[in-house]
Amino acid sequence: MTDAPTTPREPVLVQDLLEKAVAEHPDATAVTDSTGSWTYSELAEHARAFTGWLQERGVGPGDRVCVRLGNVREVVAMLFGTLRNGSVFVPLGPALMPFHLTAVLADCEPALTVAAGDDVPLLSALTDRVFDLTDVRSALDASGQPAASWTVRDEGTGDDLALLMYTSGSTAAPKGVMCPHRSVVFAVRAIAERLAYQPTDVVLTAIPLSFDYGLYQVFLAALAGAEVVLSQPEAHTRLMGLLSGHRVTVVPVVPSLAEMLLRLADRGRHGEAPPVRLFTNTGAALAGPLIERLRAAFPKARVAPMYGITECKRVTVLEPDGDLDHPGSVGRALTGTEVLVLGEDGAPLPPGDTGQIAVRGPHLMAGYWRAPELTAARYHRSPVTGDVTLLTGDYGRLDAEGHLYFEGRRDDLFKRHGVRTSVSEIEAAALDIEGVSEVAVLPPEGTRDLTLLAVTTLTPEQVLGELGRRLEQVKVPAVCHIRDGLPLTPNGKTDRKRLREELQAAGTEPGGDTREERTP
Repeated sequence: MTDAPTTPREPVLVQDLLEKAVAEHPDATAVTDSTGSWTYSELAEHARAFTGWLQERGVGPGDRVCVRLGNVREVVAMLFGTLRNGSVFVPLGPALMPFHLTAVLADCEPALTVAAGDDVPLLSALTDRVFDLTDVRSALDASGQPAASWTVRDEGTGDDLALLMYTSGSTAAPKGVMCPHRSVVFAVRAIAERLAYQPTDVVLTAIPLSFDYGLYQVFLAALAGAEVVLSQPEAHTRLMGLLSGHRVTVVPVVPSLAEMLLRLADRGRHGEAPPVRLFTNTGAALAGPLIERLRAAFPKARVAPMYGITECKRVTVLEPDGDLDHPGSVGRALTGTEVLVLGEDGAPLPPGDTGQIAVRGPHLMAGYWRAPELTAARYHRSPVTGDVTLLTGDYGRLDAEGHLYFEGRRDDLFKRHGVRTSVSEIEAAALDIEGVSEVAVLPPEGTRDLTLLAVTTLTPEQVLGELGRRLEQVKVPAVCHIRDGLPLTPNGKTDRKRLREELQAAGTEPGGDTREERTP
């Protein structure tokens, strides 16, 4: 049984998304992992149990609750249970190294932390009050404990913090992005308007819940009354089985996950294709050829490229299959928001000109936790109107219809022999070559010239020759390194920092290199 109201209020707080799902789809499956499933009613009961568990340990409104776990359904219960308590949910990436973990824990000062396995002693050495998932799991069983004994703090406001999302910290210590309820709910609704998840959808979430792309699948599914199927990295080789066995219809992907799905699909072509109707993509963009391969392997599926950053969750969404008419675009601004492209002087640029991407709207988060100077540098408030403009640090251009074309971060844009180009332009051309599956481009740095690293069956000479047929010669890298694979960051992006370090350590070649060729 559930004590959810029959007619829930329209979502104002993030936990209202769950209450809405309970009222409208109480017996629908909410979340599934390798150990089983919960309906929305059951999920709500487990969330309430976690609220009571937190209160028994003195955790109150505004306190931070850290969770460092994989993609298991208990995380979803802890998420909503934390929010119902008025506390702030802080997901910690399982791949976050001790150096960065120390900084994050010192920064957010959690009231308590939940972890599992070897992470329990690791975290216990860094912070107080670390609890093992095994102990918490038994507490999530709400049977025998009257819900009336718990204080459900739903009287919070939209300005209260719901989440503290720490950025990956690839170049510096991770920074906590403060995510108020109001901004999160607005973003969820605006994204849902474009993607149109349905109550009948089953959403495969192989993206870690510690990243907002994974976590927001829970919110989008709850708003629609859909099911989330959670997958752990160790199960990725069985993804096709998950797609078919759970009749998955929606798959959020980054390029590395898409490549894995295609390899698995190629091995199992004897069976019926899973009923996937939609692939979404953000984080790192899918190249055009990769999108075409997804469509070929999953004939019923459409593809929706997107662009976003944690500081506002989502900037643009391209309507499903919109890339067919607008190749290379990552979509248009969410309804009720604005995307600008700014020049060096901060003034908006005309369509077609490349500049820094800036964003305005109710989806902007509240800045960085305990970092007012960094917040002021990224979130510019107009002294006249009070409007806030978020400077993303990314660069791109708009067309006359408002479609955004992402070109990379400032460091990804460079001039070579006086000609301006971008990492993404060269990578897109390289991925257009048949037989090339993964690439990374490193701009010139110091004495090292423009460098391409590729996973391919071709020779370096063949790759560079094909690039010469697609790009101006000045944009063709001087060196091509062939590798068996490319290192990835925890959120599935190519780890260019590690590649640069490998190049520097080896002098001219990164580790694992087997062949190279220089252009004449």
